[in-house]
Amino acid sequence: MEKKYRDNVRNVAVIAHVDHGKTTLVDSMLRQSGLLGDSTDNERVLDSNDLERERGITILAKNTSLEYNGTTVNILDTPGHHDFGGEVERTLIMADGVMLLVDAAEGPLPQTRFVLKKAMRLNLPVIVAINKIDRKDARCEEVLDEVYDLFIEVGEDEANIDFPVLYTDGRAGVAHNELDDGSTDLRPLFDAIVATVPPPEDTRDQSMILQVNNLDWDNFVGRIVVGRVIQGTIRAGQEVFVKGKEGKVVSGKIMRLYMANELGRVEIKQAVSGDIISMAGVEDVTIGDTIVADRETPAMERIEVDEPTMAMNFCVNTGPFAGKDGQYVTSRNLRDRLLREAMMNVAIRVEMTNSTEIFRVIGRGELQMGILVETMRREGYELMLSRPEVVTREIDGKVHEPEERLRIDCDEQYMGAVTQMLGERRAKMLDMNIESGRCTLIYLIPTRGLIGLHSRFLTETRGAGVMNSTFNDWIPKQGEMPGRATGALVSDRQGTATGYALFGLQPRGILFIDPGTSVFEGMVIGETPNGRELNVNCTREKKLTNIRASGKDDAILLSPPKKMSLEQAIEFIGDDELIEVTPKTLRLRKRILSASQRQRFNAK
Repeated sequence: MEKKYRDNVRNVAVIAHVDHGKTTLVDSMLRQSGLLGDSTDNERVLDSNDLERERGITILAKNTSLEYNGTTVNILDTPGHHDFGGEVERTLIMADGVMLLVDAAEGPLPQTRFVLKKAMRLNLPVIVAINKIDRKDARCEEVLDEVYDLFIEVGEDEANIDFPVLYTDGRAGVAHNELDDGSTDLRPLFDAIVATVPPPEDTRDQSMILQVNNLDWDNFVGRIVVGRVIQGTIRAGQEVFVKGKEGKVVSGKIMRLYMANELGRVEIKQAVSGDIISMAGVEDVTIGDTIVADRETPAMERIEVDEPTMAMNFCVNTGPFAGKDGQYVTSRNLRDRLLREAMMNVAIRVEMTNSTEIFRVIGRGELQMGILVETMRREGYELMLSRPEVVTREIDGKVHEPEERLRIDCDEQYMGAVTQMLGERRAKMLDMNIESGRCTLIYLIPTRGLIGLHSRFLTETRGAGVMNSTFNDWIPKQGEMPGRATGALVSDRQGTATGYALFGLQPRGILFIDPGTSVFEGMVIGETPNGRELNVNCTREKKLTNIRASGKDDAILLSPPKKMSLEQAIEFIGDDELIEVTPKTLRLRKRILSASQRQRFNAK
């Protein structure tokens, strides 16, 4: 029987490294299709999450659609950072082709390799867009050669090398088949999508099958299931069966059906094979489940994502100031929120521990963990975090740990310091390229070696270096890694920090707090340069005397304190320290608050 196809539908995923202009290009595509109008107020419309807009990165995969010459183009936007690789993998399953964006100056970077490898594993046709051709340092020809090299290295089939190449300026909304061919809009890109991405097969007459690729929440209708109709026709009000893990089958009813339209959802009555839809009404469902119309229809193979490689303990806040800022502070609140996150994100796992107040969260990296914690604190949660540790596994009777492929770009003058720093962390150099005073270094490094590396790397390169990494393989566990080189200034009592006391502590190290900050015993208020831990009094006030001049305190000049972001704090803390996270503040503290108890513990 001859197959039929829906020639008026295309499902394309947009993949790229962080900050290569993916979301800006999608904005221009939507604008030129007539969805956004000519206003520039609607910028980065798919980055709807507050954290996405603040950080300028895509965190959550999303989809929208537009019309081009009678063809519906469903655009699947994916994150570019490998910490959110779980979002990339399950989004690519819904696509029939991908558009790979590469910066015209930076060329392919580690995440470019990561997302391309995922697309090739699914045998998806690729359209390459060399973006940001308006940059003064653009080198389109060299970057195209690097892209070909990457395809040869990643691909297993020579047919993968035959892909269309376009040159785009996402901000201006222009695409060229050849540089300077006179194009003034994105029509060449739309034409390439229609010509390259195959249409979905039309199997609307067969029994319905849909795989759950994502979950969302709506305050009015509850849980929203997102997925692609693999075969058949799905209708609002239809009775369905959900096939979950280990053969579990539950029944449900589709109450409402939605399709991405312009910048939101529009309610529909039915959808057919090839459509990407959302539905409400089916509650007992998780990502990877198969929803079928006929109980006898077999379930699809579950979505498999790369194993998480990093773990952190999320704990109930037990500090002296616990419960003052947060709305959700109990272990039950924390447990329910983490389990909900694990259900919505297949790249995160939550494990119970021996303590009812400590939960082990396993994810992809420090950024993913930081985004989760930042989201929780904005929701009103209060918690504590431990230092990250890598996940190990046993292979052939030996303990193995994850390894990362690390790319570093820095000025040539810093190459020696960077090489020495990475050598201490058991990194192995694969490649080195020096050109015009800039050097590019490629390393393989244990994931453990990346913990706390970013801050020190920026210090060594005076803030002018760029580092990116992606998971490479599992390797036998390497030797010990160097710990933090600096020590900690620790408050030895509870109270309010004074300018007089902090002024006297400035020669001891770098301070983290301002005068007027509430402190408690065991709170880390600064770092020392020599690796020693110092217990200090930061609440001391100047004693009043009969001969004290009234203007004496005017001479106190404090250096601005070092204010850490959540990710910087996660990098900084040691094994004996924790981070207190509340909706209003971040505090660093020792696990054991009492100085005398810490001393006895260390003596043992």
